[in-house]
Amino acid sequence: SQPITKIIKLAKKFAEVDSTILIEGESGTGKEVFAQAIHSASRRRKGPFVAVNCGAIPGEILESELFGHEKGAFTGASATKIGLFEAAQGGTLFLDEISNLTLEVQGKLLRVMDTHEYKPVGASTFKKTDVRIIAATNRDLKIMVTENTFRQDLLYRLNVFPVYLPPLRERKDDIPRLAYHFLRFFCRKIGKKIEGFTDDALQVLVNQPWPGNVRQLKNVIERLVIMADQRLLDGPQLVEHL
Repeated sequence: SQPITKIIKLAKKFAEVDSTILIEGESGTGKEVFAQAIHSASRRRKGPFVAVNCGAIPGEILESELFGHEKGAFTGASATKIGLFEAAQGGTLFLDEISNLTLEVQGKLLRVMDTHEYKPVGASTFKKTDVRIIAATNRDLKIMVTENTFRQDLLYRLNVFPVYLPPLRERKDDIPRLAYHFLRFFCRKIGKKIEGFTDDALQVLVNQPWPGNVRQLKNVIERLVIMADQRLLDGPQLVEHL
């Protein structure tokens, strides 16, 4: 669709430079997929792509995950551990759900972005870092700034190249193509031969609101492929698995 075509063109331009990118969009719109595509098209493509879900790691250990720690830095730190910044050296660090960072970690992340150095937990010296940061969020960071839950200076630093991925309901032209893409993918994976969708099945797909976006569509097609016995998927069968 036109919105996605425009975003792909922007992403190719962003990939040519090393600036920070902030990808915004609802959950399931494909933010990590775009981050990986930008990395793969960049000069850092031979380096690692390291992704971290900031919402899946408790705040009290997230600093250690990002920056690493020294042996004995805290209870349970029985050995020195490298952080994700070191693991991503020379490549790209993808910070998903960055809105979940505590204000303390936000301040330390800002310092890393400004100085290109960080201090592991419990260390007495700084380490240099050479990573490209791509961040993503499904929340409005500007609103969080007004609520004093997200640092304005960090938002400015992240928002060099903003990318907004529209929800699937706003780009219905993509739904049939995505549906066929996932159909072929799961047919190969599961070992089935399904030719496609009937017209009424495609109409059902296009008319769905898809609150879970592309991720939800993918899951629905996977269930359909697993359960289907015929070569064409029809509307009534599809409705059963929505």
